[in-house]
Amino acid sequence: MSNVVLLKSGLELIIQGEIAYFNYFWLRDNCETSWESSTQERTFDILAEADDLSPASVQVTDTFLEVIWCDGKQSRYALAWLKRWHQGENHGDLAVRTRQPWYADHYANMARFSYDEMMDAPNRVADWAEAMLDEGIALIQGMPNSETALQSLCEQFGVVRPSFSGYAFDVFSKAQPENLAYTSKALELHTDLPAEELAPGIQFLHCRTNDAEGGQSLFVDANAVATALQKSHPEYFRILTEYQVPFRYTTLRQDVRAKQRIIELDPINGEVSGINFSQHLADIFDFPQRDMDLFYPAFRKFGQMLQDPSYLMTFRLNAGECIVFDNHRIAHGRASYLEGSGARHLRGCYVDRGELRSAYRVLRAQHPVAADTIAWPQADEPGMAEVG
Repeated sequence: MSNVVLLKSGLELIIQGEIAYFNYFWLRDNCETSWESSTQERTFDILAEADDLSPASVQVTDTFLEVIWCDGKQSRYALAWLKRWHQGENHGDLAVRTRQPWYADHYANMARFSYDEMMDAPNRVADWAEAMLDEGIALIQGMPNSETALQSLCEQFGVVRPSFSGYAFDVFSKAQPENLAYTSKALELHTDLPAEELAPGIQFLHCRTNDAEGGQSLFVDANAVATALQKSHPEYFRILTEYQVPFRYTTLRQDVRAKQRIIELDPINGEVSGINFSQHLADIFDFPQRDMDLFYPAFRKFGQMLQDPSYLMTFRLNAGECIVFDNHRIAHGRASYLEGSGARHLRGCYVDRGELRSAYRVLRAQHPVAADTIAWPQADEPGMAEVG
C-alpha cells in the first residue's frame, strides 16, 4: 500500500512495517492544539465538527503524520506517539501495577516506613505508595501521639475522605457502643463500610495506646484468597462476582444501605480488584430462595478460606504504629482483649484509592527508580515490633 490510505471514517498508514488505522474524529480530537497547555485540559469541541469530517490532504514524513483538514486547520502527530496508541499501550499508567499476593508469613517482610521520612522525603512517599499498590498494606512507625499526626500522614496521599463516622474515628471500648469495634470483643474478618454506596479505599489505623492483654490484629490478603477460590471453585467464584449483596448500617441517627458484589473484577483485565465482605453489616439476603441454594455455599466457602491459617497474618499493633491498608483488598479483624487489662486506643480515617494512585503517578515520575531496587526495612530488631 502507499504511505497512507484515506478511507470513509479514518486513514491507514504504515508504522514500522505495521498497518495502523486511525479514526478521523479521534485524530482531530487529539491534535496538540486541542489542549490548554497550562492546565492540560481539552479546549477543542469535537461536537461542533461536521459529521463528514475528513482531511483535505495528508503527508507522512519519517517522523510525523501531517494533516490539513477540510476547514484549513492543520494537525501534526508524531509517528512514535501514534504507534503507542495503535498497539494498545495507551496512557502507560504508572499506577497500573501487578498485585503481589501475600500469605500468613508476610509480617516480617511487610513494607515499613517511618513517620518522619514520610513528612520529609517525597521519594520515600513514592516507595510507600508503590508498596500499597503492589501489596495493599504497609506499616508506618514512629507516629507522634497527637491529634494531628494521622491527618498529616493521610495527606501525603490526598485529602481525608469522610465516612458516615465523620472525618476520623476513635476505636476504644464504650459503655453504649454503636459498633462492635467499640467493645473488647473479637472482630471477625471484614472490609469496612460496604453499606456505603462506595466503600472507603485506603484505611489508616493509628495505634496511640495499646496496653491491653490480647487484641492481636488480623489481616488477610483477600484478593489472594479470591484468586485461590477461582481456581478451586470456579462456580462459587462466578456467583460471588455476580450476586448483589445487601449491606446495612443503622444507628439512632443513620440508616445506610447499599448493595455490593462480594468479589469485584477489574473491567480491563478480569483480575480480582476488590472485596466487600462483612458479616456484621450484611443485611438479610434478598435473593429468590432457590438462589440461596447456590449463594450460601459460595459465600460460606469464601469466608472459611479467609479464616484459613495459611492466609491469616497475626501481630500486635503497638503504640506509635499506623497500619495502612487497601480496604477493597485486605480483610482485617481483631482478637478479643481483656476488658480492664489496660488502655487500647486506635484512631482511624480513610483516603480514596484514586488519591493514592494520583500521588504515586506524580511522585514516581518525579523520583523514578530502577526496577527491583526498593528494599523494605525488615522486622529483625526486638524493639521494632512484637509478633503475637
